[in-house]
Amino acid sequence: MSSKRSRPFYGWLIVLLSAVGLFLGAPLVVFSFSVFFKPMVVDFHASRGAVSFAFSLFNFVGALSIPCVGMVIDRFGAKRVILVSTLLYGLVLCTALWVGDSLWQLYFFFTVLGVAMASGPAPVPYGVVISHWFNRYRGLALGLSMMGIGIGSVVVPILSQHLIAMFGWRSAFAIFGGTVLLMPLPVIAAWLQNDPKQRGLRLDGDEQIPLSRLALPDKQGLSWHEIWRSPTFWVLIFIFSLAGASVHGVVLHLAAIFTDRGVSVARAATATSIVGVAVIAGRLGSGYLLDRLFAPRVAFLFYSATALGIAILGTGAQGNLALVASFLAGLGMGAEVESMGYMISRYFGLVAFGTAYGVAFGAFMISGSAGVFLMGVGYDRFHSYTVPLASLCVAMVLALILLTRLGRYRYGVEAESHQAIEAVQIASGA
Repeated sequence: MSSKRSRPFYGWLIVLLSAVGLFLGAPLVVFSFSVFFKPMVVDFHASRGAVSFAFSLFNFVGALSIPCVGMVIDRFGAKRVILVSTLLYGLVLCTALWVGDSLWQLYFFFTVLGVAMASGPAPVPYGVVISHWFNRYRGLALGLSMMGIGIGSVVVPILSQHLIAMFGWRSAFAIFGGTVLLMPLPVIAAWLQNDPKQRGLRLDGDEQIPLSRLALPDKQGLSWHEIWRSPTFWVLIFIFSLAGASVHGVVLHLAAIFTDRGVSVARAATATSIVGVAVIAGRLGSGYLLDRLFAPRVAFLFYSATALGIAILGTGAQGNLALVASFLAGLGMGAEVESMGYMISRYFGLVAFGTAYGVAFGAFMISGSAGVFLMGVGYDRFHSYTVPLASLCVAMVLALILLTRLGRYRYGVEAESHQAIEAVQIASGA
């Protein structure tokens, strides 16, 4: 018995697998888009608004797909969805080699890519898996699993810049697609599990109980119909939407903001990577704090940093101050995804978690696409990013105000732990 207890909890392997699966998801298409942005503007002889629309399409179709994906996950489990979608994602990236010189072909490529990524190397499916493995350490586990996005946000933009310089943006996408098919896909297929019961374990690695004696219900929570009618859910949706528009609009135009101010392309890529470093800090910091503090307060802390960073960039700051502003903006981006999943699981439980998280993340993506598009259109209209950045700063302040209006959890750590204790007592005949 003691040897079994001394083994590391299998759930931490699930966290590692999730990080590996997420490494070439958002870091490639979201965080590196600003690196691909100007080469595509030049290649297609198009305006910044027109090329920004490609990313808006990617986000929009992904946002429409994610709620449906969440429903499928709630019914059949996340692993099957992740495997099929990751395979499709890798194959679609490889088809970048056949994207022609017309804008409609670029739009079609990003549209299909949005559908493929929404249900594969994306936070929602992996967030569902992590939330079913952890209760007391759910925040930390979500933060660590999203480290794949954070690390990728540092590495992938710089690597993308080198690949684009050597082979062009189409070949860069294709190289990444081949990497997806060769690395994360087989590992996830072999080791990923939907929940601890599949290995005879309990949440958080507590004492093992034979499955035949495990009386604990699989899930607690509200039905999707109940969640849909909850005012708290819609307040959360509005908060995530405002934050999504702000962080996506700033980060995906960050390289262009820097180069417009006379900064070299290499230094602009470095600024994008600094955002990645901030995302890592945000992931770790928010994940650690979510298990110890009230989640809206944690989100308030990191979103305040983002609002400050946007405000500094809006003043036209250059040099090291602009790099500091990039870091502050990235802190909020690092905290948003796990805070979203954590708060939804605590306010509404896990019965319809995939669906609720999918709808929330879909709204987040739609607002993100709107933020990127409006930043591009705003630049074309004002020939400067000053007005768009000021608007996004106002949006972040409104999100901060709404965070202060959220009430107590309905499905907190204590409630779930108490239910687990009662189940153990029932199973043991106490």
